[in-house]
Amino acid sequence: MPESAWKLTFYTVSWSYSTYLLFLADYPFFHDPPSVFYEWTALMNVPNDIATAYLVQCSFYGHAIYATVYMDSWRKDSVVMLVHHLITLALITFSYAFRYHNIGILVLFLHDINDIVLEFTKLNVYFKNRAGVHHRLNDVVSNIGCCTFAMSWFWFRLYWFPLKVLYATCYSSLQSVPNIPFYFFFNTLLITLTLMNIYWFLYIILLVVKVLTGQVTEVNDVREYDIEDSHSPTVRKKYDQHLKNSSKDGGRQRNGIIKNKWL
Repeated sequence: MPESAWKLTFYTVSWSYSTYLLFLADYPFFHDPPSVFYEWTALMNVPNDIATAYLVQCSFYGHAIYATVYMDSWRKDSVVMLVHHLITLALITFSYAFRYHNIGILVLFLHDINDIVLEFTKLNVYFKNRAGVHHRLNDVVSNIGCCTFAMSWFWFRLYWFPLKVLYATCYSSLQSVPNIPFYFFFNTLLITLTLMNIYWFLYIILLVVKVLTGQVTEVNDVREYDIEDSHSPTVRKKYDQHLKNSSKDGGRQRNGIIKNKWL
């Protein structure tokens, strides 16, 4: 719960700021993606409002790499998540250094909204059974949140992201700046990010299928290990090693709270 609450707070603030930049400031990047490369030069100045967004996002993903390994709950996709954070941090750092910050704001906007819905839904999943009482409202909200999450993931990351970001970086960039530097480097990272989005969308489809076929009766995070999985020697070995790395006392540190995974 503390992990999801922290992420919900951060993503809400960061996405709200990206929304402000794209729709309330004078940047036309969302409605006109090719404009991210208009008048581009390697020595152009980064506006202070965009630089602020970059500083905050770089700090968060630098911490997220550490948190994924030592603080957050270990899940079936944690290795992929770690790679995702490394790629995201590389994109943030190098896009700032080589003045591709305009497209970076659009990338952040299209990704952060899904994490808001995800963490809000997970909080309701955690809250629906507490103090020995089942709370119907949290159950309903978590079901609605699951459907909203699936639709927003497809719309923002699998439809708008290729339509706006990949179109601008793969095609429009060459039209505006022939022989643009690091063309293949940045597009390789962005396409890898797209493949990861497809990978996680398969988890979403898996959850929907399990709910529709009656394999599960309530919304849950299918990336998290089940109790039955803990009896698997391979899974248990991974957990034991992760717990060993997480705390000197063999306990589990999760966003500042010491917990033991195996009670």
